[in-house]
Amino acid sequence: MKLGRISVATPFGPVTRLVAVDTVESRVIDLATAEILRLQAKGATQEAAQRFASAIFPGSMSAAIGLGDIFLETAHEAVQARADDASTATSSVNWLSAIDPPVIRDGLTFVKHIKQFHERIGAEPTEALLEIPGYFKGTPFTAVGHDAEVPKPFYTDYFDYELELGYIVGRVCHNLTPDEAQRAIFGVTIFNDFSARDIQKLEMKIGMGPGKGKDCAFGIGPWIVTMDEIGRLDDLEMAVRINGKEYSRGDSAETIWTPGESLAYMSISEYVQPGDLFASGTVGNGSGLEIGRKLEAGDVLELEVSRIGTLRTKIGPPEEKRWWPERRRKFW
Repeated sequence: MKLGRISVATPFGPVTRLVAVDTVESRVIDLATAEILRLQAKGATQEAAQRFASAIFPGSMSAAIGLGDIFLETAHEAVQARADDASTATSSVNWLSAIDPPVIRDGLTFVKHIKQFHERIGAEPTEALLEIPGYFKGTPFTAVGHDAEVPKPFYTDYFDYELELGYIVGRVCHNLTPDEAQRAIFGVTIFNDFSARDIQKLEMKIGMGPGKGKDCAFGIGPWIVTMDEIGRLDDLEMAVRINGKEYSRGDSAETIWTPGESLAYMSISEYVQPGDLFASGTVGNGSGLEIGRKLEAGDVLELEVSRIGTLRTKIGPPEEKRWWPERRRKFW
């Protein structure tokens, strides 16, 4: 099943709705509306049907996933019963980030990208990558969805993209084995780890991980494909287009760590939550740094993954500069 989040205009402001995506018919099905109609046909009052549907299909995808199996079971029943009565053409919807993750974690697992990235910056990959599946944590509050406009940060001269897979956690994970963790993955989406490369370079020298070099934006979407539909994760074809021109291709084969191993490591002495997103790291050829292409205002970026779809983003003009730190004098 393909699941997404859209924004719907109302007299009281925008409302977030969970939808099933029908790519064959180019439509989305409002799950709450379909469920209300299904329950009313079975004798429920409108008030009772609305109360139940809003509990199963809230605006938060993370909250819905946290309900466990009943979320997907009810979604399938609602779509099967009343899809035609709760549909909207895909071309007319306003997409939001496919998941509203409590936490974003981003790893580094694709061998080709690791090699090419380090060749570009003139360094050897650290052997620590072979010891543990490391990751950083990013803010969930700059996540954007399909067809969003992302301002180019005013503080960077090298704005970049990173084509990745985003894995959605399906249940609470604590001290899991890799096999257990693999079964805890709910679905997969496209993840774009936007990067301000010049600021990232400064931050990594401090040794505390990326901050402003990454947290300006995370693209997530266009929707989530559940694990039963996506099938294998190691044979996905991936491509990058900018302004309609294809710049690179890659695939999801050859990783140091599997998704199950990465999630198992994250769960050690920690409680990973339903709806959390953890990413694969960049696929080989999946960043501008590897092919010598920066993002500029006006660019339209398309990241495509087979069996998932295409995540499109427009790069907008920078926001107004209000303040930036001045270099301090050396005091040691």
